[in-house]
Amino acid sequence: MKRTFIGSLLLSLLLTACAGLSEETAQREAVQARLAKAEAMFQERCKKSGEFIYRTAENVEGVFLLKLRPSQINRGDQYRMDDPYGSDLGGDGYIKNFLRGYETRQAQFVPGSPNRYGYHYVDAIDPKDGKRYRYTGGMKEVTHTTSIMMGGDGKTKFKTIDFVLDKVPAPDPAPRYGVTYDDISTREERDYWIAGSSLRVIDLKTSEVMAERIGYMIDRGQGGTGGGRAPWLLAANNACPHFFRNPNLPPNGRGANAQLHQTEDFVEKILKPKLEK
Repeated sequence: MKRTFIGSLLLSLLLTACAGLSEETAQREAVQARLAKAEAMFQERCKKSGEFIYRTAENVEGVFLLKLRPSQINRGDQYRMDDPYGSDLGGDGYIKNFLRGYETRQAQFVPGSPNRYGYHYVDAIDPKDGKRYRYTGGMKEVTHTTSIMMGGDGKTKFKTIDFVLDKVPAPDPAPRYGVTYDDISTREERDYWIAGSSLRVIDLKTSEVMAERIGYMIDRGQGGTGGGRAPWLLAANNACPHFFRNPNLPPNGRGANAQLHQTEDFVEKILKPKLEK
């Protein structure tokens, strides 16, 4: 009787262990199948990605930013359609990015990288009042007060030299060329952590699309947040086209860092800035 009981107990434990292993195997296979489908979807979309330049313009003094980028970076909101592929500087930084003197760079000083000159002015609609403003900028002395949060006393003043925006009501006419972006992701693509993007340069006089960049990226961790993962930031490592602009340097796994200035870099390929004042 005792042996029968022990045998039954061992059999029960063995069946339970087998069931656990089968469930674990099934879960692992489900994850692998899901990732395989996501990868296949991503590769299919990469076939239609790329930069498509139909016409360029020379000696462009200013551009119209038809849509500004949000200040908050989307690190992992799966269904927020705010174009995580096109993530760039946000808020005022996005405007500054297009202005002469903010991030001017010439290829001879950064071998392999594109020139970046910037424009004399930028127009944009202020979402607070719906009016068009013209932005210029330059290096100016700025007075700050030490922050208690940063170990200061909240009273001591100090000065720095910063790039400062100047904003005035925009005169007519508006700039001829506009820049805009759209999130082109579908719900199914977001289900599999794929984000799609369209960046366009438009001749506002003729309504002609002068150039468009179509891009996609995928989080191969499928939204996992363990270990402090930020899914959309890591997805930038898996993008087509990729974000690494210096052909002399291999991709370093920091795609999110390379996303900064990507919009202006693309726009300058189409709208060649006027260099002299």
